[in-house]
Amino acid sequence: MMPSTISNFPPYLSLAIWLPIVLGVAILALGRDNKPGLTRWMALIASIASFLVTLPLLQHFDNAAHGMQFAESTPWIGRFNIMYSLAIDGLSLWFVPLTAFITVIVVISAWEVIEKRVAQYMGSFLILSGLMIGVFCAMDGLLFYFFFEATLIPMFIIIGVFGGENRVYASFKFFLYTFMGSLLTLVAIVYLYNVSGTFDILAWHKLPLSMKEQIFIFLAFLMAFAVKVPMFPVHTWLPDVHVEAPTGGSAVLAAIMLKLGAYGFLRFSLPITPDASHYMGGFIITLSLIAVIYIGLVALVQKDMKKLVAYSSIAHMGFVTLGFFMFNQMSVSGGIVQMISHGFISGAMFLCIGVLYDRMHSRQIADYGGVVNRMPRFAAFIVLFSMANCGLPATSGFVGEFMVILGAVEFNFWIGMLAATALIFGAAYSLWMVKRVVFGKVANKHVAELTDLNTREFVMLGILAIAVIAMGLYPAPFTDTMQTSVADLLEHVAVSKLPH
Repeated sequence: MMPSTISNFPPYLSLAIWLPIVLGVAILALGRDNKPGLTRWMALIASIASFLVTLPLLQHFDNAAHGMQFAESTPWIGRFNIMYSLAIDGLSLWFVPLTAFITVIVVISAWEVIEKRVAQYMGSFLILSGLMIGVFCAMDGLLFYFFFEATLIPMFIIIGVFGGENRVYASFKFFLYTFMGSLLTLVAIVYLYNVSGTFDILAWHKLPLSMKEQIFIFLAFLMAFAVKVPMFPVHTWLPDVHVEAPTGGSAVLAAIMLKLGAYGFLRFSLPITPDASHYMGGFIITLSLIAVIYIGLVALVQKDMKKLVAYSSIAHMGFVTLGFFMFNQMSVSGGIVQMISHGFISGAMFLCIGVLYDRMHSRQIADYGGVVNRMPRFAAFIVLFSMANCGLPATSGFVGEFMVILGAVEFNFWIGMLAATALIFGAAYSLWMVKRVVFGKVANKHVAELTDLNTREFVMLGILAIAVIAMGLYPAPFTDTMQTSVADLLEHVAVSKLPH
């Protein structure tokens, strides 16, 4: 049985969700294009304040406690037993401050780049931040669905208004793929409500469901979560969207939004349909290995830097789903660590590409070469993040992948062997890109005119570099917080929910 909910704290989760949303709406209302400097400062202060209110969660989280913490619950739509119910555990804890942290970095990254509609850009990111935090905190099924779908709106605006030449096509592709995938999830949520009489997710975890019901519900959730991750073969929307999205949009999409789908597996698919999860596990592992290996090979032949990093994101998220469906402590914990690490690394990689694009207005690898000669500080950062992207020890990228590979070997040696090939492919495409872009002689006059990082860019990338190295050298704060929750989840998934 899953433990009951406990809380003795102020409404930290509501603050974390609604403060950035309210401040984002205020910036949309008050920001003026004739005063972009004031709007930027308002956005920076708002994003830092939103990040600071998430820190008490880390301070007061009890690693040894079972069940949910910081719980808040109040009737929302009483007639249908729908609650405004929030709580977190070790599975979701780190994603709340990570989301707020990435939002601060994105606001800094856009400081000089976004010159028009500054209020709309900054406000959209703040609102998006609050909605994504809501996904990680919601403990009512309908509330989860509300936040999960609402995140599409600000991201649709960010891509459609501030993106590249094909931004309208990319924004509609993003919206239609992710929205259509989620419709079956709504059907599953309504079905669970009809069976249980409640939208309480923890109550759903205890429901006895037949194998037929579990498989239907599992597939319904899979449609939404697989598209969002995205898993092979429903990944085709991501590279197009990344190429057209503005730098901040790509950073948030890769760092946080892809994690919403992976988190859904932990909160819904595994605990609600454990028998179906075991039954379908081989299928998910196969799709994950295809993502890890095949998509890694696809990344090797990309000519556009953003597309290369987009495909590498799909491969790295394949590690996450692979870890979740091998049902052991090491692999599931490794999958969660990989999600957090990928948030730092993928965000940093897209921001590095954005730094180059701001100067040369090209993402084509062939247009570069010898960048280190003109931008040595930038070169140091992109080499570090590329090394982390391919899992170099002492960087955060190594920790999650190594844990998943250890868990895979424990589950099946050959699956572990296949998963480990990702490290080779990751090194190949990451270092191949770095070699062609950063090293060698100065390739052309445009590269010769490049200027190195300014103070704002150095601070932005420096903060992410510290996060990547700190997590790589000392991952204990991340792994310690999730151990109890992962053990509870696995214990729960091991018990059949089939009716007796």
